[in-house]
Amino acid sequence: MFNILLVDDEVKITEVIKAYLDKEGYNTFIAHDGQKALELFTQEEFDLVILDRMLPDISGEEICKRIRETSLVHIIMLTAKTEDDDKIDGFNLGCDDYVCKPFNVKELVLRIKAVFRKIEKEEIIKVGDEIEVNTLSHEVKIRGTEVSLTNTEYKILLLLVNNQKKIFTREELLELVTEDHYEKFDRIIDVHIKNLRQKIEEDTKKPKIIQTVYGVGYKFGL
Repeated sequence: MFNILLVDDEVKITEVIKAYLDKEGYNTFIAHDGQKALELFTQEEFDLVILDRMLPDISGEEICKRIRETSLVHIIMLTAKTEDDDKIDGFNLGCDDYVCKPFNVKELVLRIKAVFRKIEKEEIIKVGDEIEVNTLSHEVKIRGTEVSLTNTEYKILLLLVNNQKKIFTREELLELVTEDHYEKFDRIIDVHIKNLRQKIEEDTKKPKIIQTVYGVGYKFGL
């Protein structure tokens, strides 16, 4: 379930928007002023912020700026200002999209759905500070440094990361990650594992990420 922070001082607007978002199955938190919005943002993990530009205490621009100091969360700004310069200022501060008041709530919901479709496609899998895998771009970072993996190495790592409690035999790994018929002998997996370890392990003699289960196969070690 996606968490949404809705920030607007107009109570009726927030009630209507929340009703639509609840119907879509989203978990919506409401703040009617900037201070409450910042408090909620530090207390919860949000996937999207819908932020009114004009608030009674702290401006939407200032809230956007503060959020961007610590987070890349998607921000949709609600505004009654329609001038191009105003929108440019908002984008420069870090908002991702603009919806001008008055607006059709159904259109807003469609934009929100589009954001979450993008988030799902750009899923990033993290394991502590050790591993970060972008399943859309296939980019892999190990301890914060991007590493270049072959297609088979990437498949092995992703399979182990997604199945952290499972021990895979060589035969299982072979069937799951290799396609070319000439690689269909189980010891080729040992070669791929060796090459992968050289790229991701701090000490290949004492591997922590990919561990050998003697007599069985391999497992994720973190």
